[in-house]
Parts: sequence; C-alpha cells; structure tokens
Amino acid sequence: MGIPFLQKYRVGSYILKQKILGVKRYPLVLMLEPLFQCNLACAGCGKIDYPDETLKRRLSVQECLDAVDECGVPVVSIAGGEPLIHKEMPQIVAGIIQRKKFVYLCTNALLLDDRMDDYKPSPYFTFSIHLDGNKERHDTSVCRDGVYDKVIPVIKKALERGFRVTVNCTLFQNETAEEVADFFDTATELGVEGINVSPGFSYEHAPRQDVFLQRSVSKRLFRAIFQEGKKRKRAWKFNHSSLYLDFLAGNQSYQCTAWGNPTRNLFGWQRPCYLLVDEGYASSFRELMEDTNWDKYGVGKNPKCANCMAHCGFEPTAINDTFAHPIKAMRVSLNGPKTDGPMAIDPSQQGSATSANNAQKDFPIPVVVEPKAVKASSSGDVSNKK
Repeated sequence: MGIPFLQKYRVGSYILKQKILGVKRYPLVLMLEPLFQCNLACAGCGKIDYPDETLKRRLSVQECLDAVDECGVPVVSIAGGEPLIHKEMPQIVAGIIQRKKFVYLCTNALLLDDRMDDYKPSPYFTFSIHLDGNKERHDTSVCRDGVYDKVIPVIKKALERGFRVTVNCTLFQNETAEEVADFFDTATELGVEGINVSPGFSYEHAPRQDVFLQRSVSKRLFRAIFQEGKKRKRAWKFNHSSLYLDFLAGNQSYQCTAWGNPTRNLFGWQRPCYLLVDEGYASSFRELMEDTNWDKYGVGKNPKCANCMAHCGFEPTAINDTFAHPIKAMRVSLNGPKTDGPMAIDPSQQGSATSANNAQKDFPIPVVVEPKAVKASSSGDVSNKK
C-alpha cells in the first residue's frame, strides 16, 4: 500500500508552497516527545537514561498542540519514551487530527491492546509499531523475551479495526540480509501499510555502544537486503522516499538536513535533532531555526554525526532531491535502489581519493546483545497503568 495519496498530496503541496515562497529551511515532520518514561529498556535507546524526576514529567496537551501550531508541519511523529503511558495521549492525538495533521504514534504496542478503544481510525492517524525483526531479533533488541508474541496479535487487531499501521524497524550489528528480508516478508504478509527502516544511531547515553553499525557496513547491508528482495521478487512497501532508500544503499551522497525534523520534548526545542542529546535547547521553534548553527552538524562536520544515516536527517534531504530531480526519483521508484557498482562518495570523503566503496569490510560484525532488566523508577511499573 505505502503512503496514501491524501498524505502524499498534502505533504507535497506543503513543500511546493515553501519552495514558491523561497523558504530555505522548513520542517517536514515534528518529532514530539511528551515523555521519556518507557516500559522497556532497549539496548540501543538513548532516551531512558534520566533520573526518576525527569521520567515522571509530561508535556501537557496544550504544550503539545502549541508545538504543532508553532512549527506548522504537515506530519507529527509522537515518540518518547512510550507514548501510551501518557494519560492524556488520546486528547493530544485528537487535537492534532483536528488540525488536519498526519499523526504517527510510535509505540512498542505492549499497552495498545488495552488502550486501542481510546482511539478512532482516521486517514490522519497511524500506529507506528516498533518491531526490529522477527521473534528472536526483536526480543533481543528490546531486551525482554515474549514481546514479539504480544505485539503481532495487536498489529492484526488494529488492522482488523481499520487503523493505519506501520512498523518501525532499526537495524543493529549482527544482522544478515536474509534475516532482514524474512522480517520484511513477515511485515508485508501482516498487511501493514509500510515499513520504516533505519540503521541504529549511536546514542551517547545508550546502555550498549557495541550494537551500532558503521556507515560503510550499513550501506553494504542495505545493498544486500535489496538484492535479496529482488531475488525473492517481493514488493516491500516502505514509508520512505525512493531516494532515501537509494541513499541507504550507498548510491546518493547526501548531507544531513536536521532542520527538516525538529524535536520538541520536555526540555524545549532540541538542537539539532532528537538523536543528539547534549547540544542544548531553544525556547521556541523560531529560535531553534534561526539561532542554531546548522552548518556545524552533519557527516564530516561533527564526530557525533560520523555514522548517522537516520531518516530524521536524511529523509528531508532525499525529499528535496526528489523535487529537484523527479525523473531520477521515479527511476529509482520503478527499478529499486542500485545494488552493485561503485558507491557514492560520502561528504566527509569528497575531495579525497577515498570513496565509501573502498572500505571492503565483511558484515555482519558479530555482537551478542544480552537481555537487560527494565530500569525501575520510583513511579513503579507503568505497564498496566492508564
């Protein structure tokens, strides 16, 4: 199915308007994080390493809606933490839908079976369910056994009720192309609208630092995944532009445009994106856009960005490239990403004789992610609270 026409039309019209007006930097998706508390403690997460007093905090309904109005984006992604823990989440979602904005509620789905009645199907509303692979992979990623078996029936139930549902997948070390392709097949057979996929970003505050992919390894892994898809003749549906997928496969030399996905959380407007947690905050969206030194971030500019290929920074770049080169984007959409030949040179390597294609390391690099208990907070177990 992929992204519905209504959403493509509304987002495309918004982008075209910005370009006609000559706006240099404009947001596409608001990353709204109204809480950091979660009922899981995933090895690759950098959002849960806060003291209990912070984990107990919440943005109010009004604060969330003010953020949506302030930045004027067509799409809002609600993350966290686990959004379904927030008692006022149904009101937040309803308020955003009332504004005719497209809402993606990112959830691990452990609470969704109990909370589904709080929401109504809408063309403006999607459950984006965290699923990092098939059973063994996902349970290892979230550091808890049995999660996968709880999530799959909930996905089916949400689809049966008429909700838009996508899966949100992050790839880490020790993945193989065949394993990921098997998972994409599973997601497709479930009937979800699309798959969001991205290499894991190396959060400085993540419990494990050895689970993240190097940039060159990510590109070769994605090439192998897309090769496997062509071999299987499977038409996987992604919630991405064709050129972002082509970028993941090493065929586009893109620089990050973090301003395309601004973040509003408990501390304010986060600089420069939701992935870098120690770069400071702005008190308003306008201050974020006008006073942030965007040129200091990106591949080859900031060591924290060295291995990043995340959609929050590079999807806006790919979308801008789509508008600039529609024929190229259409060709990739029809034929899929190129899976052989030289790779595009990274921005950090441009001007040198070294290209990203020259680093021929084998993948995957074996890493064992050991299960980790969920960090208990003074607020107690949130898994069954509303």
